[in-house]
Amino acid sequence: MSGEISPTGKRSGAGSSPELRASHADRDRVVDVLRIAAGDGLLTTDELDERVEAALSARTLSELSALTADLPPVSAAVWATGAGAKDVVRIKQVHSGAIERAGRWLVPRRLELRVSFCKVTLDFTDAVITHDTLRIDADMTGKTLTLVTKPGIVVDTDGLQLVHSRVKYRRAPADPDTPVTLRVELTGRKAHGRVVVRPPRRSFGQWLLRGSAPLSPGA
Repeated sequence: MSGEISPTGKRSGAGSSPELRASHADRDRVVDVLRIAAGDGLLTTDELDERVEAALSARTLSELSALTADLPPVSAAVWATGAGAKDVVRIKQVHSGAIERAGRWLVPRRLELRVSFCKVTLDFTDAVITHDTLRIDADMTGKTLTLVTKPGIVVDTDGLQLVHSRVKYRRAPADPDTPVTLRVELTGRKAHGRVVVRPPRRSFGQWLLRGSAPLSPGA
């Protein structure tokens, strides 16, 4: 299948000896696959930790393949996105339109925000996460910085200096077995406006289901 890539970065069907030695790049790619799978709810926290540890100590490609044998293959489109991962992304805007990262965007290791009077939204719902930590170094004045999270993503705002600003953090109910796939560390300075951390908004159908109570037997 030309649209699928194995966890070691080779296309399905590519002939290679299973006893070939694994490189650092092979191990890193498998760790990325495991973290994405955990973010999709396919692995628990303990399973993620065990498999990552095994991947980092694996010596052959066959050992790496065993760690992802029960996981769906990674699509070529997603892998191509992940292959372009950057360590630092800088966003600098003043008095312009809203800034938004949504859909299948690639989460870097570090994001530098130098923004004045521009609304910023970072939606992690469908983001491609290949690192366990994102550091956001903010120098932002005015408007609202919004982080849309999902189970497995935690946000730490303790390192952020607030000047005539406030943080509104709304957590969604989560399964205690959900692994932490991304820790977002907010640092720097936010003056005026707000910082909002929230789960995705419910659809109209979800709001209806929320307001309906199940009927008891015999009702």
